[in-house]
Amino acid sequence: MQERSQLEEFLKSQMPAALEMLREMVGINSYTENPVGVDRLGEFTARCFAPLGFTAEFFPSSHRGWGKHLVMTRQGRSDRSLAMISHLDTVFPPEEEIRNNFRWERNGDQIFGPGTHDIKGGTVMMWLVLGTLHKYAPDVFEGISWRLFWNSSEETLSKDFGEICRNHLDSKTLAALVFEAEGRLGDEHLLVTARKGRATWRITVTGRGAHAGGKHRYGANATIQLANTIQRVAALTDYRNELTFNVGKISGGNSFNRVPHEAFAEGEFRAFNPEVYRKGMAQLMALGGEGEIRSIADRSPCKVAIEILDESCPWPRNSDSERLVCVWQETGRILGMKVNIEERGGLSDGNLLWDIVPTLDGLGPWGDNDHCSERSADGSKLPEYVDVTSFVPKALLNTLAIVRLASEDGAGAAALSNSGCARQNKVKE
Repeated sequence: MQERSQLEEFLKSQMPAALEMLREMVGINSYTENPVGVDRLGEFTARCFAPLGFTAEFFPSSHRGWGKHLVMTRQGRSDRSLAMISHLDTVFPPEEEIRNNFRWERNGDQIFGPGTHDIKGGTVMMWLVLGTLHKYAPDVFEGISWRLFWNSSEETLSKDFGEICRNHLDSKTLAALVFEAEGRLGDEHLLVTARKGRATWRITVTGRGAHAGGKHRYGANATIQLANTIQRVAALTDYRNELTFNVGKISGGNSFNRVPHEAFAEGEFRAFNPEVYRKGMAQLMALGGEGEIRSIADRSPCKVAIEILDESCPWPRNSDSERLVCVWQETGRILGMKVNIEERGGLSDGNLLWDIVPTLDGLGPWGDNDHCSERSADGSKLPEYVDVTSFVPKALLNTLAIVRLASEDGAGAAALSNSGCARQNKVKE
């Protein structure tokens, strides 16, 4: 197919510039709690997309210690719009990068470095796709109004970013396309149609302090009560229903010679299904109240208080996301690429958007070992990397799928949604 060969040759010709862009991005430490680095990356990103006609606007984070969110827009001839979403921050503090010598390093087709896979490679993918549309599909590129969003603090899933996106989207938005890295299952390219929701929680146990030698029987030991309670929390995990509880941090007491009067635990729970999520929440909250650990002297009980610190609701499988999958799968069939779907346990900005606009995730390149900076001496453990060979095929798929999506009317979309395309095996990560 001549069109395909032209697009592939163009994309290949853009790869040196794309990798240089990625190299510069990876060289900027953009740890969530490094606002100077996050803002520097945001400004560099804005300069990269400006030649395509995009205008940048920066929005301060609601968290005073984090960098600014970036929104870039380009008004088209119509009011129909497409949203593309990436993020600026990574999970690696500067000292960790230095300690592990974690930096840009190419080894064959693998490029190691902070953010290569999660998610600076996804930003580069956006640039490749938009550049290809600009050159080879000008009617689509000029006709659509584009909304590009970069979260400054996605690794914390900041709620204010979701509100910024929602304020820029409306009923004319065709889709929100999230450029987190794709999954792989053999030779299948896996797109994301659902993600678990998550709630973080804190347990505070209040007991009664007492001298550990002379007044031990008067004490109500908060740490023992906490130990009992977190065992019950852990037991709420239900793998059959994909409900998981994790006790992440515990603390209690302040000296050996005192019966502890306070103890604390923090953790999270996750679920795909909204009903299972709500049930998990109810089961957790039901563990609050009076504990069974009491003072021997007067039966004064420990008290267990449970609070929800933050929550991001589940993104369940839904017809709108699966309609978008059909578009990518039909395009993949034309290209001879196998495209399938997966549900992921990790969160993304898709959790914030799926309920107001059709959302599809996993549109970035392929790589592995995200959130890892360590390398073992025997090579069995590798840090985060992106596979260079994944850029051109995925950019080609994304470009042609977007053309197909933008060209559909309502009837065409309905026909695709009923065509039986690919509700194939479901992979959970």
